[in-house]
Amino acid sequence: MNKYLFEINDLSTDNDDLMLHETLFHNANGYLGVRSNYEEGYPEDYNSIRGMYINGFYDFAEMKQAEKLYGFVEEKQTMVNIVDTQGIKLVIDGEEFSLFQGTVLKSSRTLDMRKGITKRTTLWRSPNNREVEIVITRMASFTMLPLFTIDYQVTAKNFSGEVKFISTHIGNVQNYFNPNDPRVAAESFQHIHVENADVQDGVSIIASKTSKSNLRVWSAVKNELSKEGDVQQHVHPHSIECEITTKIDQVETISLTKFTILFDSIRSENGDEQALKLMREATAKTLASLYEEQEEFLANYWENASVDVEGDDELSMAIYYNLYQLLQSVGKDRFSNVAAKGLSGEGYEGHYFWDTEMYIQPFFLLTQPDIVKNLIEYRYNILDFAREHAKIMGHTKGALYPWRTIMGKECSGYYPSGSAQYHINGDIAYSIINYYLVTKDLDFIAEKGAEVLFETARLWLDVGHFHDGKFMIHNVTGPDEYTCVVNNNYYTNTLAQHNLKWAVKFFELLESQNLTSVFEKIGLEHSEIESFKRAAEQIYLPYNEELDINPQDDSFLSKKVWDFENTPKDKYPLLLHYHPLHLYRHQVCKQADTVLAHFILEDAQSLNTIENSFAYYEKITTHDSSLSTCIYSIVASKLKQYDKAYEYFGESAKLDLFNTHKNTKDGIHTANMGGNYMAIVYGFGGLRIKEDGLHFAPALPKKWTGYNFKVRFEDSVIFVKIEGDNCTFSLQKGSEKTIRVYGKAYELKDSLVIPLEEKSHV
Repeated sequence: MNKYLFEINDLSTDNDDLMLHETLFHNANGYLGVRSNYEEGYPEDYNSIRGMYINGFYDFAEMKQAEKLYGFVEEKQTMVNIVDTQGIKLVIDGEEFSLFQGTVLKSSRTLDMRKGITKRTTLWRSPNNREVEIVITRMASFTMLPLFTIDYQVTAKNFSGEVKFISTHIGNVQNYFNPNDPRVAAESFQHIHVENADVQDGVSIIASKTSKSNLRVWSAVKNELSKEGDVQQHVHPHSIECEITTKIDQVETISLTKFTILFDSIRSENGDEQALKLMREATAKTLASLYEEQEEFLANYWENASVDVEGDDELSMAIYYNLYQLLQSVGKDRFSNVAAKGLSGEGYEGHYFWDTEMYIQPFFLLTQPDIVKNLIEYRYNILDFAREHAKIMGHTKGALYPWRTIMGKECSGYYPSGSAQYHINGDIAYSIINYYLVTKDLDFIAEKGAEVLFETARLWLDVGHFHDGKFMIHNVTGPDEYTCVVNNNYYTNTLAQHNLKWAVKFFELLESQNLTSVFEKIGLEHSEIESFKRAAEQIYLPYNEELDINPQDDSFLSKKVWDFENTPKDKYPLLLHYHPLHLYRHQVCKQADTVLAHFILEDAQSLNTIENSFAYYEKITTHDSSLSTCIYSIVASKLKQYDKAYEYFGESAKLDLFNTHKNTKDGIHTANMGGNYMAIVYGFGGLRIKEDGLHFAPALPKKWTGYNFKVRFEDSVIFVKIEGDNCTFSLQKGSEKTIRVYGKAYELKDSLVIPLEEKSHV
């Protein structure tokens, strides 16, 4: 099996299948994303999420609140469906091609992750028995981010005649909404309006402006036919139609190549000029050369990012699919981040969450740390909004990052499972600390990272307080959204402690290197550093001596345990069937919370406590969030419960490719895809990033014959291969490193072969 090739044959015309495939075969590059809709469209009574998006491009929308209380969000941002340049209709001697009429003799859809293209192939017999083979290839360029191409090839099998292409460029588009689904329940609203539609030198250009955010977007389209034909451009107020007519001979193949360039005013005010300039650059090249550039880019990507699993072809395919989607989803500049659904759909309105720092950055940190630098820079760029948000939430100092956002302002309407999740400050700080530990890029810390770390540390001092000699944090929500607004959430407190400790360490490190400009910029005093140190030392971490576990919060163990035995399967996920207050009164977890803390900050507790906590929370966690099973897999691996780790891992890996949650039609689950990578590298590979370097504790699942991955650390690239009875560490690039395997230090100068621990054969 080719692990880079995902293919579906004999395409279904069932509406649910079509919407699922819109997601699975979408094209994106981190800047733009295009749902994989049929160029010719569906019948009128079919549902479709037909969309093109730009990462970080948004409009404002009203957030209705039943009670207009102080600080409640009344305006949010939403990702905008900006234009539709997908449309191509094919007419053969007066008969319009459609999979819903005539006879489909053969059909398939393919995603080639080595070439970076998707392909739809159809052998079709018209009602009047004309047979054509249609091959449609799409690409979102990784080397020219504003470029999207469609190559539409037609081969006449049993006739000669007239062929007409009708290529559309439509500016009058809307976002999808479904009032019955909270992920896409925003009301229908015209977020974007066409300001101008024109044709210049054969290029159609539509300039549009958002309704409320006053952002502009320019889309440019050029159609090129492989042979001579009659071309008619029809300009309408909100759209442009290019009609191309030519002749085709039997067994002849002709192609229409459609180039789309997207540009927005966040990146440049002269978007129309930029779009035309980039269109000239793109069309000056052959399509073959653009494909070659795409393949070269991906060859380099896979060289660093590949995770090979031997012994399970289906799983291997799912892993590669997930890693490819991470590349398609992640923002490539400081203006963007990673939306919960990437650029594959409108679920969660394109908002950025903590997913980026805790589930996605770990993958890029070990494979492409420059991308992590961009993601941290995005958080730095919205720091002033975080400072303002802290004030709105009642704090006199520091910054509080929004739970969900695009441009920096809070978009969470339901504060108990939104703004109350103060742990996002600790998540962002954690990611900056890990970036430093892997890259040792102190200059970036001095320039930007430290300011974020100091301002988030200040926030903890303001939200927390000392009581009976302990520093406590009240009325916050941890990762578990079935338990909201509690005192001393263990996960939040451990991350706050980590944040505060490293604020002190960075202060001392920057001071020793005379990189102190940030101190003056934000008025940071030595007395504050002493306060950080005291709070970190005295922070309260809930612990129950009788059970030897860390309670999720102060009140968690006093609640009634949810009646799982008598909860019907059709009542999951619970949030869709039970009032939040009913859930909050019970011991029931939506996802990993304390267990996640035991993974990322494992040294805070003994192994016995971690094991007892894992066993306790496992019984009461529903995994109603896609972010959960991967974390349980990692901690099960640490505890050497490998069968259980593998079971959790399998659920995580196949979530989107096999649509196990039945909601992939709304978009991919990007964070889970990052968690899937972590479940292999941090779980079975036992990787941990610590101050003294990299730690490994590899295990080999019994269903695999082996696996391997690469890790970038400082100036080095380390190749890790687990196979048979051994794990091999090879220094492929850079200076020698000290690594720790099963707790023992080794000098890695060339290659090390270390026997797998006996208990690791699982």
